[in-house]
Amino acid sequence: MKLPKMTLSVAALTVANIVPLAGVVLSGWDARVIVLLYWTENLVIGFYSILKIALAKVDRPAAHLGKLFAIPFFCLHFGGFCAVHGIFLLAFFKVGGEMGPLLPRHTWFGPLVFLQLLISAVAQLWESGPPGMGWPVLGLLVSHGISFVQNYLLGGEYASLTEGRLMMQPYGRIVLLHVTIIAGAAPVMLLGSPVPLLCILIGLKIVIDILLHASSHKVALAAMDE
Repeated sequence: MKLPKMTLSVAALTVANIVPLAGVVLSGWDARVIVLLYWTENLVIGFYSILKIALAKVDRPAAHLGKLFAIPFFCLHFGGFCAVHGIFLLAFFKVGGEMGPLLPRHTWFGPLVFLQLLISAVAQLWESGPPGMGWPVLGLLVSHGISFVQNYLLGGEYASLTEGRLMMQPYGRIVLLHVTIIAGAAPVMLLGSPVPLLCILIGLKIVIDILLHASSHKVALAAMDE
């Protein structure tokens, strides 16, 4: 698969992914911090997925009622997915040291416990975040926001992608990307997170991110032509 042409959204995605290099070179970030940052990107992707579902075009006004089910269901399902991933970082990568209790004595009702787990994981992971962590997260918010405006709103994807496809879209991208990153980060961490290997890890993430970005929008364009 060849790299896509340099559009505004691809350029923004590339710049946002380069920002962690500054943390590695200037602030001494290690593999744990990099994986934590890329896990946080899950939440950014989930946020924009909710916006996409909310703004998706429907054939008749009454069909908007279906979003009242789709959005909460996505929040619970995707939130649970991110929570499990976050717990994995706490347990395996020891981000933030020893993992504390994830749930209080009184848990939330039914499936809402998944959101409670996510909130607890976010609190524990971000409590150990290094100074300056907000800047790369802001970069991810901006880069995915540019893609959302350029491709989804102005590019007309909102009129072609169904709620079902929008709900499933983030999973394939996140699973492939983060399995690759975690598999690469584990040996880097064992070697003491040397800067050259961290740079290679970030470079690998940039290439995969751009390819997956192009692939997802290619699928959306195909749906528009159907």
